[in-house]
Amino acid sequence: MSLPQVLLSGFADEAANQKLAVQQYAALAAAGLQYYSIRFIDVGSGIKNSMDLTKQELKQVATMQAEYGLSVATIGSPIGKVKLLDIDDGSSNKFIPFKQYLAKNVQHACDVANALGTKLLRGFSFYHPIGTKPEDHLSQVCDQLGAVADLCAKNGLVFGLEVEANLVGQTGKLLAEIHRKVKHNHLVLIFDGANLVCQGMTPDQVFGEYLAMKPGLGWLHIKDYRHNSAAARLEHIDEASLKNFVPADIGDTGHEAILRDLASELPKIDKRMKKLGAPGVFLDLEPHVKGGGQFGGFSGPDGFGVALRGLCKVLDYVGIDYHLTDFDDIVARRG
Repeated sequence: MSLPQVLLSGFADEAANQKLAVQQYAALAAAGLQYYSIRFIDVGSGIKNSMDLTKQELKQVATMQAEYGLSVATIGSPIGKVKLLDIDDGSSNKFIPFKQYLAKNVQHACDVANALGTKLLRGFSFYHPIGTKPEDHLSQVCDQLGAVADLCAKNGLVFGLEVEANLVGQTGKLLAEIHRKVKHNHLVLIFDGANLVCQGMTPDQVFGEYLAMKPGLGWLHIKDYRHNSAAARLEHIDEASLKNFVPADIGDTGHEAILRDLASELPKIDKRMKKLGAPGVFLDLEPHVKGGGQFGGFSGPDGFGVALRGLCKVLDYVGIDYHLTDFDDIVARRG
């Protein structure tokens, strides 16, 4: 009997000291990955978010990734990391009128995804004003995310909504409520354990958030977090101060229990994602083991390798299959 299988991917910029394209691709190819998520990259004109790459630079990226036997799993876009309301709440987050944001920013993100050959666009659930309750903003967020999902569908894409602190969808339960209200096939949820642990949640609480998200789950980000002492539940997180990220086999998320439960759900999720045009269910490494912040993180080639081996160790233990590049793949590519 065959084991349920996932596709391994990773945020390539995490593995590159200077975020040079050649560093990113060499590190991930050497680690054995065949998929990657693109976020920040330097293709010769300085470090840029993938949203800021020119058409010529996107063509260059497509050529280079093919040379290393890599394909884009997801676009790690910052879509949805803007203010929901034009209110000065002391944060540095930007506000952009939504109609303008949808027509320009979201459409451009879709164009980038199609240029690089992926069906999956990662995004977020907007910043509510600091000091207000996220629940009070669900109606507006659902309207806006429904429009985002519509636009993604028109472009043949799927919008993945990541759970993260300080946004309206800061917990699994809130994201699940958004998913139920929007009720759009092209909107799926992205679980990320570290983004819950850093808010002060225990492993049992994190598992409950995962269970809430499971009906809408599309893929998972894999990073973990470990508190040095008992954590207090926090309403607002200073993301720049987060520094206790660790690989998935030693953190406080409880990845063993989550992935063991996921194993039984994989056939259903895999079928749903393939129907939407994705190649399967991704576990996307975003380790942050050397630091993380609001718009990215860093692991280095050594830290990324440690994080990948930690994830594989847990997958082996719970009985989930995965594939890393082997000799047959090399032979197939050399013709």
